Amino acid sequence: MSRLAFFLAALAALALPTAGASGDVQQGYHLYGQYCISCHGAGGSGVTAPSLQGVGALAADFYLRTGYMPLQHVGSQPRRKRVLFTESQIRALVAYVASLGPGPVIPKPHPERGSLSLGEHLFADRCAGCHQIVAEGGYVTGALPPPLENATPTQVAEAVRIGPYVMPRFSKKSLSDAQLSSIVRYVEYAKHPDDRGGWAIGHLGPIPEGLVTWLLGMTALVAICIVIGKRLKGE
Repeated sequence: MSRLAFFLAALAALALPTAGASGDVQQGYHLYGQYCISCHGAGGSGVTAPSLQGVGALAADFYLRTGYMPLQHVGSQPRRKRVLFTESQIRALVAYVASLGPGPVIPKPHPERGSLSLGEHLFADRCAGCHQIVAEGGYVTGALPPPLENATPTQVAEAVRIGPYVMPRFSKKSLSDAQLSSIVRYVEYAKHPDDRGGWAIGHLGPIPEGLVTWLLGMTALVAICIVIGKRLKGE
């Protein structure tokens, strides 16, 4: 056996789950070898993409269920797109990545236990600077924070704990599970808010709404000027 063949066999052995591993892990191992190993390396060691050792089930579940992975181009911002894997394949891949080392589990938020007012306050303080207070996404240097209208409660909680791309990561010390549940409750509310006494304009956010206001206001002013001008001309 050549040195190259021996080296490749050794890498494959590092990535291979133990004999007592579950069926999900075994299936995930084969799927990983087909779709992920070229970037994340054998055993999740990392090649052109980050290492997956120790990221746990949390990161794998988030990136796969949002369609963030696989990326079309390494280094580009991951964006929500059509999920390429079935439910059973996602469970298998998550199980395999979780088997690569101890890591965080998938969070289980409880928005029904959260406080809507506290969630709005926390979202305004921690999240609105990028996602806008209406959770419709925004613009920051080097990235486009996505709208949260399609994010499930679990995905919101996962993103808070992971900090995908340029988003900061919030640990349980900086944001408790109870506070996180309140944020999730507010995000769910923001998808269909109570627009009592106002025109929502599709919840586009403060900048587009301000532009619409200026447009309507300037149109009204021009109309008034035309009317006044005609009257003065008639005199």
